[in-house]
Amino acid sequence: MTLLACAVAVYAASAVVSPAARSTFVAALFGRTPRSALGHLTGGMVAIVAGALQVSSRIRARHLSFHRWLGRGYVIAVGVGGVGAFLLSLQSAGGGVTHFGFGLLAICWVASTLVGYRSIRAHDQNRHRAWMLRSYSLTLAAVTLRVYLPASLASGIPFDQAYPIIAWMCWVPNLIVVEWWILARRTRAPAIA
Repeated sequence: MTLLACAVAVYAASAVVSPAARSTFVAALFGRTPRSALGHLTGGMVAIVAGALQVSSRIRARHLSFHRWLGRGYVIAVGVGGVGAFLLSLQSAGGGVTHFGFGLLAICWVASTLVGYRSIRAHDQNRHRAWMLRSYSLTLAAVTLRVYLPASLASGIPFDQAYPIIAWMCWVPNLIVVEWWILARRTRAPAIA
């Protein structure tokens, strides 16, 4: 997943830096709402890479100060990317179902990140970890979106039919999987002899 996350970040960086690298779809976003598109791609790009580093227990254990500073960068990146995403959702292709799917994703992304940040400020590491995992699962919607879109097109499903479904499928299953993982870890507490 880290490799796919980095690939999405490289794509976002190229779309931000070089208008020639933008797909027709992304070029249209920049044409309609350039600030929102720039904020979403830039914030998302930073968040997807920072988040990949944040989930590493090795980095947390050996470089706690780096983890903290990178975490602050992640929170800011999600804020910028999430606001851009929400504004883009209001004009997304596919109508109301798509607007609502991407809009709710943006709200949940920012909200879960803020709850995770507030939890660590309150020195609640377990709650912080759970909420930041939820947040990063929503960040990874950028990856799953880019898996489902070409898969649906290759299957012959027209874009206008697939996109409203993908607006939900790119993030709801991610959140379900991470929620299952969080609950499974809680129930696997070591037995007391």
